[in-house]
Amino acid sequence: MPNLILAIDQGTTSSRAIAFEVCDDHTLKALAISQIELAQHFPHSGWVEHDAAEIWTATLQTCREVIRKAGGISRFAAIGITNQRETAVIWDAATGEPLHRAIVWQDRRTADVSARMAAEGHEPEVQAATGLILDPYFSATKYAWLLDKTGTRDRAAKGEVKLGTIDSWLVWKLTGGARHVTDATNASRTSLMDLKSRSWREDLCALFDVPMAALPRIVGCAEVSGESDPALFGRALPIAGSAGDQQAALVGHGALSPGDAKITYGTGAFLVANVGAEPVASKSRLLGTLGYQVGEEAAPEVAYALEGSIFSAGSAIQWLRDGVGMISESRQSEGVAQGLKDNGGVYLVPGFTGLGAPWWKPDARGAVVGLTRDTGPAHFVRAALEALAYQTHDLLEALAADGAPPLKLLKVDGGVTANAFAMQFVADICQVTVERPAFQEMTALGAAKLAALGIGLIPDLTAHAAEAPAIWSPRMGDVERDRLLKGWRGAVRAAIIASE
Repeated sequence: MPNLILAIDQGTTSSRAIAFEVCDDHTLKALAISQIELAQHFPHSGWVEHDAAEIWTATLQTCREVIRKAGGISRFAAIGITNQRETAVIWDAATGEPLHRAIVWQDRRTADVSARMAAEGHEPEVQAATGLILDPYFSATKYAWLLDKTGTRDRAAKGEVKLGTIDSWLVWKLTGGARHVTDATNASRTSLMDLKSRSWREDLCALFDVPMAALPRIVGCAEVSGESDPALFGRALPIAGSAGDQQAALVGHGALSPGDAKITYGTGAFLVANVGAEPVASKSRLLGTLGYQVGEEAAPEVAYALEGSIFSAGSAIQWLRDGVGMISESRQSEGVAQGLKDNGGVYLVPGFTGLGAPWWKPDARGAVVGLTRDTGPAHFVRAALEALAYQTHDLLEALAADGAPPLKLLKVDGGVTANAFAMQFVADICQVTVERPAFQEMTALGAAKLAALGIGLIPDLTAHAAEAPAIWSPRMGDVERDRLLKGWRGAVRAAIIASE
């Protein structure tokens, strides 16, 4: 019997495919991987776009490569998908071709629309229904912009033009246009889905001016929602699992109980804390969201979450490397930072595309505070790494203010977690034990687990990768921690004031 899952991990900077073997003890083991980097397009300040056709081509190529490496299509049982969330795609239903570049989750072009809607008093109703605040981060205002820009509102209202996040786009292409669906976690990031009922709201679609006829059908995270076109891989495969990348990472980590939390340090950084079977309304401007929905449609198992989003995490290191040339490789940042005895009073607030939770300042920009004649490139590098910890601390403070118990263990993943200096600093500043799994591809692992559950290869989501994790424990004194946090808060205030 086939026991491999083809996990598609479509991220902000690359498209990847990974083949996972589902073992007899229900652990999952990665057998093959393929990855292709994506071009980033920045047509204006604060605008970020991807070519949806390029995303599909890269996805198809990586899938075919992984199938070949893993021994052929006959070994595969299903497809699982995880994706960059909130990124908005518009395409022609007849041709299957994109009508505009995809607007990436980082994009701020609709900040004025979000601000106007907030000024008109709409945020409380939106937040009560969706768990989300009004911000250009989410998909709804992007959808409206795309419809206006392409002049396709009338066609979209007839279902001739489709809107969706990246998961919807990939399922459409994988099924040859036979299925227009989105999983409930991605739907929860659009500002159009009622968080409690997990269905589209007509009043929200009217508020954001998005026709419901253009939207995909909402499905669970672990169910067969379609089959791939046999011509793509030589045999049809059921598409049996799907979740947005941060929710997939929650599942990958096994953070399945209320009080469990993980943070993914990628291009951005995303803290997701499991809060149980009922949504929690945040008073600290964290986001209410869906963790996952599995099981029978009539009585699904549902986990809700609170989430805090940091817009720039690994992208700050990329900027040091590619933008200003202070390092030639990202991995150099650890040694450079460790070469200094302290930060020299230098703080980097990485507001390159605005500030996320808990500030939600879309117009803020990056700032460096505390420069002296002694400041050198190493201080910029260290400040960028330290900013990860300070921002994480701010999210954990907000989570505690919303009534969550203090975390004793923070599960982490993402490329930046290879940096031991940064992880130790997170442990020190946040006063929490940091745990990094030996197998890092938590988003892909989560997608594979959901797909395996969706076709019955595993009985539940407790399946895991077997390797032992790395651990960092706090060791910084309270006086030093408080001094550093005071400097960080001053730097954030300076960055916000400079943007006003």
